Amino acid sequence: MIPVKNSAEILKMRAACEVAATVLYKVIQLVEPGVNTYDLDQAGKRFIHEMGATSACYNYRNGNKVYPGYICLSINEEVVHGIGSLKRVVQDGDVVSVDVVIELDGYIGDNAQTIIVGNVSDEVRFLIEETRKSLDYAISFAKAGGRVGDISYAVQAFIEPRGLSIVRDFVGHGVGRSMHEEPQIPNYGRKGKGDKLKPGMTLAIEPMVNLGTPRIRILPDGWTAVTLDGKPSAHFEHTVLITEEGPEILTLPKK
Repeated sequence: MIPVKNSAEILKMRAACEVAATVLYKVIQLVEPGVNTYDLDQAGKRFIHEMGATSACYNYRNGNKVYPGYICLSINEEVVHGIGSLKRVVQDGDVVSVDVVIELDGYIGDNAQTIIVGNVSDEVRFLIEETRKSLDYAISFAKAGGRVGDISYAVQAFIEPRGLSIVRDFVGHGVGRSMHEEPQIPNYGRKGKGDKLKPGMTLAIEPMVNLGTPRIRILPDGWTAVTLDGKPSAHFEHTVLITEEGPEILTLPKK
């Protein structure tokens, strides 16, 4: 069953998502050539704690694996779940994905963005811009009465005609009291399929798109996913509330 939030729970989701969006915005302002990803991770930790929240990433368990970072920082060929490191220094020409997931008062806020650092090729810029647009397009299909498959199909229909590839190993998901709730939301699928969308559902919609092959592999750290061909990847994510009036993005930062 897909959880449907009541008015009190939606208020808590709004608060958690506002924190997540603010932290993401603040971390992104620090991304520049010469900064290492460990310092970015520690800045994320500080921002989260200053806002009275906790990191939902830190000590997150997947089987016997425990995630050691406070936010996820993935560069270039790293698709998702990159871990902050003193050895990983941001360079001019990099693309950096920042994924912030926080818990506040028992509820989760989840969002991500990929940014360009300095000068990149036109094809890399195209990857980033089109992935961002695909998220906006997919969110427009998150309507009460629609189906989960409508969102999935929207990403696929937007991305694949542009010659880009969709990562199939990871999916979007419901979000609320836990980081991963029902439903799973692949970035590919068929319109009219899957669970019906109802007001009060909160969904983390997150296209993950590669410049080359869609295939990935996991590094020996057990977490970091990288493209199999070493080409860049992009990742954008918002937490979205289904309402009678249409989709509402909960993770828009209040600058």
